Amino acid sequence: MNPVLSEQTVGVLGSGHEAHDALAGYVGRLLAELEVNVLTGGGGGVMTAVSRAFRAARRGRGVCIGILPSSDTDPSTPRDGYPNEFVELAISTHLPYSGDRGTDPLSRNHINVLSCAALVALPGGAGTLSEIMLAVRYRRPVIAYGSPGLVDIPDIVARATSVDDVRRFLKKHLR
Repeated sequence: MNPVLSEQTVGVLGSGHEAHDALAGYVGRLLAELEVNVLTGGGGGVMTAVSRAFRAARRGRGVCIGILPSSDTDPSTPRDGYPNEFVELAISTHLPYSGDRGTDPLSRNHINVLSCAALVALPGGAGTLSEIMLAVRYRRPVIAYGSPGLVDIPDIVARATSVDDVRRFLKKHLR
């Protein structure tokens, strides 16, 4: 019997502008080692860096998924810069909002969070924080790794100081 896709999918949250290559590289390689699917918002920054590392290290199962926002002017067209070149399965949405509006009903962040068995939050801004808050709202396991800039993270969110902490967290929450 094949597991449901989301049971083997890990979402990675983080800056759409800054790559945080070291942290994203560790996480991307870990997800490849665990042979899970990686899901991001499909854009730049952390999303590109983790997807690149995942694809470079992948040896077995797992696909790189991007949930894409629409442009502000045409709901049938992805926003400029989406998907990044490492996304293998691009899922276009009609949902334009992100950043400060990341918890709005017209944000793809709901899909990002609800489609994953667990989530890893890397450094980011308002959009990353909104996804963390949605994970808490929807009771999805989420761990913050290298995210000291996100000062408003609720205490209920697990914290990691190493990629080994992330590995233990994911093994606990994946089937």
